[in-house]
Amino acid sequence: MKGGVREPLIRGSGDFDMLEKINSPQDLKGLSLEELEGLAAEIRALLVETVLRQGGHLASNLGVVELTLALDYVFNPPEDKLVFDVGHQAYVHKILTGRREAFSHLRERGELSGFPRISESEYDAFAGGHASTSISAALGMARARDLMGGTHAVVAVVGDGALTGGMCYEALNDAGSSRTPLIVVLNDNEMSISRNVGALSRHLTRMRSGRLYGRARKAVKSGLGRLPGIGRPVLRSVTSAVASIKRLLLGEHFFEALGVRYLGPIDGHDLKNLISVLKRAAAGDEPTLIHVITQKGRGYAEAEEQPERYHGVPAGTGRPAEAPNSRIAVDELIALAEKDSRVAALTAAMPVGTGLIEFARRFPERFFDVGIAEEHMITMAAGMAAAGLKPYVGVYSTFLQRGYDQLINDVCLESLPVTLLIDRGGLVGQDGATHQGAFDLSYLRQMPNMVVASPRDVRQLKRMIRLSAALNGPMAIRYAREGDDLGADPRDGEPLRLGSWEELAGGVDVEILAVGRMVRVALDASAELERRGVSCGVVDARFIKPLDEERLRDAAGRRLLVTLEDNALAGGFGSAVNEKLAAWGLRANVMNLGLPDRFIEQGAVAEQLEECGLTARAVADAVAARFAAAD
Repeated sequence: MKGGVREPLIRGSGDFDMLEKINSPQDLKGLSLEELEGLAAEIRALLVETVLRQGGHLASNLGVVELTLALDYVFNPPEDKLVFDVGHQAYVHKILTGRREAFSHLRERGELSGFPRISESEYDAFAGGHASTSISAALGMARARDLMGGTHAVVAVVGDGALTGGMCYEALNDAGSSRTPLIVVLNDNEMSISRNVGALSRHLTRMRSGRLYGRARKAVKSGLGRLPGIGRPVLRSVTSAVASIKRLLLGEHFFEALGVRYLGPIDGHDLKNLISVLKRAAAGDEPTLIHVITQKGRGYAEAEEQPERYHGVPAGTGRPAEAPNSRIAVDELIALAEKDSRVAALTAAMPVGTGLIEFARRFPERFFDVGIAEEHMITMAAGMAAAGLKPYVGVYSTFLQRGYDQLINDVCLESLPVTLLIDRGGLVGQDGATHQGAFDLSYLRQMPNMVVASPRDVRQLKRMIRLSAALNGPMAIRYAREGDDLGADPRDGEPLRLGSWEELAGGVDVEILAVGRMVRVALDASAELERRGVSCGVVDARFIKPLDEERLRDAAGRRLLVTLEDNALAGGFGSAVNEKLAAWGLRANVMNLGLPDRFIEQGAVAEQLEECGLTARAVADAVAARFAAAD
């Protein structure tokens, strides 16, 4: 299907005659191979049409159409458990398990999630969202099955990108040593979000090259088998010898050394062979890894040619949206690197998403993509800092959570100068609960020696990065995906003073201390309150740690002090203010506004802000009501 579909494909109900008859995996069982291949084409058409309209993960799902069809054809979910790593490639499974009609509302508020959710369907065996977890979860399910006397199959589908994460090897080592029966399908498309890196990626490349070996092996077998008299004995000897050479050169012994049976590599778009190999694995009684080669973006020309750009697309355009804050941050980092040869940049398989791809082009020798290995990345950055470099770590807020222990023990304990450029802070929209940057302010401010800052706009972001260059300790700079510009400030060119806040609007009744993207909301809410006769000031509380104690003492004298953040209220900026006021023994009238104590599901960011009461109108209403009650 190379160079296939270039436009949305739905042109009439007749386009999906077969797909409309599939409401569960059981409906696949009686289909012929030809019918399954026709169904694959219809699924690809539906994926392209829907994802280009709704947004979501396109290239990864196009690549696993045949693989998912084969899995749902051979196995019997929900009795058999299919666990998709990350889950961004589970759209086909959703379509085949009674959610075809709901798929038209993919990633909308209150509708179908872009990731597997146990609460959404019995066919979703485990929730997804972050990488490298599926084998551990599947092993847990397999052990539960054995303890409870079950006989069903448990299958983990993991990508080669996720296989760069250490949890996978912990799980494989455990499964191999215990010999617990489960199946791991390694979906190898040479990609995670960006091109894979590291020794494992090279190892899998060598294994993929084994297909050449396979063709040569068939030719040798065919030729020797036709030799009269000596052909068969020689064939048996040669077969044994080349099998040993294959194990040595192609590397399946890597998995078998862990106690895991290896099958492959096989063509992930050959339905007949996929079904045959999956049935063979299902009949076994040992941990088995099936190495499947797929093409990311299969069947849609643009996604085949640019799989990184079509990994995730926004609603309505089919093109990845710009991330101005990422671009601004990296431009400023490049400017620092031009002046200081100690500046280096690291990321965990996200050079494009974080914007660091531009740094990599400018300073390839000072850029390090470690794969999906956030824990390793943080400790590596600490090692670089301990050795005299000035490392900057580009990471999404939701993925930084995976490096919590390393931040405490390897970075903060010795106060090493590692700077975190934390992208996608706060609410992130349609990726939903697993991707919200809702907890970073809470856990980062717990860490001794860590400076925590959040800029209100692109101008402040630049100033914070320049400040980080002068610090000799750890700093976290947290920002939303979208950039903002609240206008020129005469102090833009001045060095930013550590821990300083800035008053943006004066008021005598109420003071709002706002963080990051919430500063604009605070300014709009203040204007609304002024129209209602409430004099409301706004302070950009750009440093969450350390706090600006002088301005906080002044704000505490207002009749109402409000903190405003797009972070979990538990332990966040508002908590920091409450703790400081309590330590001073001040009895201020404080109102904390932020994210509630629940997971925020997918939807547009504007919808999520409304749900959480963080729009300008909602903030003004809440503040006015509290102010009136204080009289």
